[in-house]
Amino acid sequence: MNIKDSIEKKLSEVILNVYQLKDINLEVQENKTEFEGDFTIVTFPLVKQLKKNPESIGVELGEALTEQSDLFESFNVVKGFLNVKVQNQLFVDNFKSVSNDFDAIEKKNSTVMVEYSSPNTNKPLHLGHVRNNLLGFSVAQILKEAGYDVIKTQIINDRGIHICKSMLAWEKFGHGETPETTNTKGDKFVGNYYVEFDKNYKKEISELVGQGVEEEQAKKDAPIIKEAQKMLLDWENGDQKVRDLWNEMNSWVYKGFNETYKRLGVDFDQVQYESNTYILGKDLIQEGLDKGILYQKEDGSVWCDLTDEGLDQKLLLRSDGTSVYMTQDLGTAVERFKDNNIQKLIYTVGNEQDYHFQVLFKIMKKLGYSWADQLFHLSYGMVELPEGKMKSREGTVVDADDLMAEMHETAKLKAIEQGKLEGLSEETKVASYEIIGMGALKYFMLKVDPKKKMLFNPAESIEFNGNTGPFIQYTYARTQSLLAKADYQYKEVSDVALNQYEKELIMLLANYKTIVERAAEALSPALVANYVYDLAKSYNSFYQSNIILKLEDENLKQFRLNLSDLTAKTVKKSLALLGIGTVDRM
Repeated sequence: MNIKDSIEKKLSEVILNVYQLKDINLEVQENKTEFEGDFTIVTFPLVKQLKKNPESIGVELGEALTEQSDLFESFNVVKGFLNVKVQNQLFVDNFKSVSNDFDAIEKKNSTVMVEYSSPNTNKPLHLGHVRNNLLGFSVAQILKEAGYDVIKTQIINDRGIHICKSMLAWEKFGHGETPETTNTKGDKFVGNYYVEFDKNYKKEISELVGQGVEEEQAKKDAPIIKEAQKMLLDWENGDQKVRDLWNEMNSWVYKGFNETYKRLGVDFDQVQYESNTYILGKDLIQEGLDKGILYQKEDGSVWCDLTDEGLDQKLLLRSDGTSVYMTQDLGTAVERFKDNNIQKLIYTVGNEQDYHFQVLFKIMKKLGYSWADQLFHLSYGMVELPEGKMKSREGTVVDADDLMAEMHETAKLKAIEQGKLEGLSEETKVASYEIIGMGALKYFMLKVDPKKKMLFNPAESIEFNGNTGPFIQYTYARTQSLLAKADYQYKEVSDVALNQYEKELIMLLANYKTIVERAAEALSPALVANYVYDLAKSYNSFYQSNIILKLEDENLKQFRLNLSDLTAKTVKKSLALLGIGTVDRM
């Protein structure tokens, strides 16, 4: 239990003893004012019930707290705010407790599946995928730290008309070239043909419109789109030539994806493919029809009526018997719960799919699956650049690999400009540029609440000051430099008198596990990001305001080194929850 929790517990006991009032929770805040005291208790909620002024309530509570508990040293009341000074030993004991329990994780005996990434195999990963992957991976890391067992998964959209567009364009315009012969990364190579298809499609539409055909009709009649649709039918009918080309082009893409994932620092425990799952769900449709939950129209199509849920009627099976995305997602969800002992399934998908998941969850509930309440859509806002939105078909997306390369280069230029890595070997410098650049990218992406749309500014993210990844990494490097100079080894210390900087740091360190729990509950890495930023700021204030290495008092020196060491470990662990690495020199 941290100090604030101890105060709140004692406060509830005292209010019961003094006023015979139950379930009164007064707000306890860390004291940031010029008035003496470590914490401030807000007494105003008691004014109405007790019909007393806040000053007299503050005095009564202050006297009772100091008389009935050895937690408190003194108190003062200012305009109804009760400021309490906590016994020095409580901070020292709290620090020891946090140090001893640092690596302990209380297991929840519950397994959560987190789905993220889930790209299409017709184009490389872009900026939007970067936010998706970083968010999903970080949420998985936080859940693990909170004691859950976690399965990281993705479903790859490897079939459909969009895939056939890339395949057809390669057949028509590729002249047999491959990623190897053109020295192009596999996913980019295939993505280039997706853009090529769109270019030729637009040209054919324009030609038909020039011949007097209405534009909407021209879009349907363009020869190249008809060829793509035929290719999709051939694929569904198992045409060997089409399937062979599909397998080969997808293999190029997967190789490219894996390179991007590796650099991004994300991975998966399970991978599913839409080509295997698109037929799932049809049995569920029949089950729903038999139970009267779903209904069939005269044309043979199957629907779910959700108007009583405030939604509309949702198509689940086309009149020709082919499934839609919703059908597949129903089947995939059932398969995941059948094949894995999971208690919760989290879908990390952008907020443009909010309606889709509302419908999915309600249909699962109507079909009677008990775990339907354990499905959750981690909906996040889109990410944009200062230049505006991106468009895949026009080839104007911000490529994930290009972005990571840019972050590496920016980190390099910034480090050289500030002389941060002088004296290190070239190999160490290059590795450091990568860790700093990727840290800047990840932190900037994750410090924003997932629900919010965000504007990503690469130049702003790489700053070494302010609420950035490099600032926090620099703080960690500062601790490592200090501990190396001191030839640090952990030793127990006797009692020390603490100042405000040390107390603030101890309270923040004690709050780590509470923050992890909150972040796991809210599925928000932003809580961890902002916590570790506050911790870095607090440590820098402590470092700049206290003598450490030149202290003559060996006991106090050891304590401050112990405090620096635990701060370093907490910063490193917090950054790891965001997928961010550290460097020892900056």
